[in-house]
Amino acid sequence: MTSSAHSPAALSRAAFATLLLIAFMMGANHVAARLAFDHGVSVATAVAFRSSVTALVVAAILLVYRVPVRLQARHRKALPAIGLLVGVQSLCLYAAVARLPVALALLAFNTYPLWTALWARLVYRQRPQPRVLKAMPVMLIGLALALDVFGAASGLGASGHWARIGVGVAFALAAAATFGMALVLTQHETGELDGRLRTATTMAIVAVMAMIAASAQGGLSLPTAPTGWWGLLGLTFLYGTAFTIMFTVLPKLGVVGNSAIMNIEPIFALVLAWAILGQSIAAVQVAGGLVVVATVMWLGLRKA
Repeated sequence: MTSSAHSPAALSRAAFATLLLIAFMMGANHVAARLAFDHGVSVATAVAFRSSVTALVVAAILLVYRVPVRLQARHRKALPAIGLLVGVQSLCLYAAVARLPVALALLAFNTYPLWTALWARLVYRQRPQPRVLKAMPVMLIGLALALDVFGAASGLGASGHWARIGVGVAFALAAAATFGMALVLTQHETGELDGRLRTATTMAIVAVMAMIAASAQGGLSLPTAPTGWWGLLGLTFLYGTAFTIMFTVLPKLGVVGNSAIMNIEPIFALVLAWAILGQSIAAVQVAGGLVVVATVMWLGLRKA
């Protein structure tokens, strides 16, 4: 998720509540995804369902609001690249959710602001803001605590712990890296495009990618139990609804783009995963997670 320069203090109560609702639904979406994965649904199938429905919903919004479709040559080049990057990000993040406690997968993914600064520097020679440089070590320390890098909380030791979580963490960091690059391209190449048009295009590309991935694995993997169907339907509904609210309600409330408050998503996911999935992490990992979330919110609240 991206963040605007709007401080929660400047938001109306309705806008603040709406942002919290979106963060809750996005966190719940990943918990629902884990339910689906635990009952026969593949990562590609989940992304295909989620992205197809979201693309159709946002396309309907484009038609209702009669949003003009005017693309320059650079937009036509950048949009497919952004779609491919978000497709990889979506597949990698769900792959991480399938392998890790949901909150840890989202916390590792929440390092994307660091990747955004790195890609902006490498691709566009844009120097990172001093605030980002200050945040980097704090966020990394928080992530190290959350992931229990030495395996102390798990009691498995470093080697045993990383043998269990290493692949999932790699997927989450790959998702963060590709999302960071997508944000940089979005800002520099398509920033002036209507967000609804950009999202509909991106989700359509992601849906096609997921369908291809599912076909390569022998076709869609549907749930093997009713709980899996609830998970698949839940993740599709929650993700699509969150995006619909983002593009229809937030603009009317005076919120441009996203807000830093939505980065509280991993905290919602932590509580929901504990209540629904029975997942829990050690107190020191919770503390590390709070450090990561607070740092990302601090970065999101910076003034443009």
